Amino acid sequence: MRSKDFCSSLVNLNQLQMLQRFIAILFFFSAVLPVFGQQAAGDDSATQILLPSPQHYAEAVAAKAKSIEEKLDKKSQKALDQYKKQEAKILKKLSRLDSSAAKQLLETSRARFQQLEEKLKNPGKLSQYIPGLDSLSTSLDFLQANNQLVSQAKEVKEKLGDAIAKTEALKVQLQKAETIKQFLKERKELLKQSLEKFGLVKELKQLNKQMYYYAQQLHEYKAILKDPKKIERKALELLSKTKLWKEFFRKNSMLASLFRLPGGDPSDPANMASLAGLQTRAQVNNLIQTQISAGGPNARQQLQQNIQAAQAQLNQLKDKLLNSPSGAGGEMPEGFKPNNQKTKTFLQRLEYGAYIQSQKATNFFPVTSDIGLSLGYKLNDKSVIGIGASYKLGWGRGWNNIRLSSQGLGLRSYVDIKLKGSFCISGGYEQNYRTSFTDFDQLRNRSSWQQSGLIGISKVVSLKTKLFKKTRLLLLWDMLSYRQVPRTQPVVFRIGYNF
Repeated sequence: MRSKDFCSSLVNLNQLQMLQRFIAILFFFSAVLPVFGQQAAGDDSATQILLPSPQHYAEAVAAKAKSIEEKLDKKSQKALDQYKKQEAKILKKLSRLDSSAAKQLLETSRARFQQLEEKLKNPGKLSQYIPGLDSLSTSLDFLQANNQLVSQAKEVKEKLGDAIAKTEALKVQLQKAETIKQFLKERKELLKQSLEKFGLVKELKQLNKQMYYYAQQLHEYKAILKDPKKIERKALELLSKTKLWKEFFRKNSMLASLFRLPGGDPSDPANMASLAGLQTRAQVNNLIQTQISAGGPNARQQLQQNIQAAQAQLNQLKDKLLNSPSGAGGEMPEGFKPNNQKTKTFLQRLEYGAYIQSQKATNFFPVTSDIGLSLGYKLNDKSVIGIGASYKLGWGRGWNNIRLSSQGLGLRSYVDIKLKGSFCISGGYEQNYRTSFTDFDQLRNRSSWQQSGLIGISKVVSLKTKLFKKTRLLLLWDMLSYRQVPRTQPVVFRIGYNF
């Protein structure tokens, strides 16, 4: 065998084997290790390790499952409604060009949506493996099947039953969502083929965006299941110390239904069936040794280099699958820049902040510091709008005359637009009450409020401390300072912090 042919065959062989191992290891590390990672110390019997609060654990799992299930239901229905509305607009435009083609597509659309509704009534079992959901669901089934681990109180059993019912409802909703996503994808392809000859392909751009955001939203909900709460982590940690749980997980989890987990009975028919047709380790080693011997003195070194190259390619493929939109289940439309904030909830898009600004003493005012709070809303990945309020604290007129006093209030609105890196264009409109007050009724006098129009630049400074990691420095120009009486300083320097 020539060296070139030998290396080529080794590359193909090793790439195939590495790909198989990569898929198995990916599943194993994401789902099996969190469950089996903890080893028991001392007595390993199930009766020796009791959950401190199975009722609270069941309540936490039920609350999470119900929350995600309800959000999925609303988002899926909204996605279908938006798709129908957009498709109706496209067919309306098509009817002006070819009424018969539009009529045919409309009839087909109604039939397909009717089929979808029938399918959603009985979506079947969840076909996609979600490690976090598998662990939670299997742990609840385990607790229900092993009464010695939980209290025999009726309320505890009811909570477990309720949690199991809600996780099953979540599985159904997840399968419905996958069915809807696949349906919309197929429907889009059908419309694309039908509309290409009429020059209406660009009309599908909005449909592509809707489908992308829907797929990304599903990915966000699944990510929630990967982030267990403290009580969930503690429960799985305790359960993992028992052989009874390990055996139960091997036989009853969704992962076990995909392929037999290691450590089971080799004589188990299910184990033997799952390994049928696969080469044993000894067979693979003998094949490699035979080819190395035939390849000459440098064959082993070439083999190692090929393995390293294959591993690098697999790592690149892994990163691409996990980080790309297609890895999350969404197809990126051509020329489309997604707004990642659209898949987040209203609360997740809020940005909280605090800031401080000081002014030197003048003939009219003492040294003052504006201490404020702000609340921003992320329009997209680069733009934030918000409001804020500040309290003006007076310090006196110098080190020899320090006297704390109330010097007014400030109300502000602002916008930040990211330029490049950590730099942003910042601006806003403010109203400042610069008079000492003792009663809130004094603030009703609108003529005492001064206006400020600010524009400038800000920069996020990355400090090493966690507390001030998002410190912002703002340099602003007050365009309305020259109209104020008494005149205030036109250049404003602020220090802010977002959290």
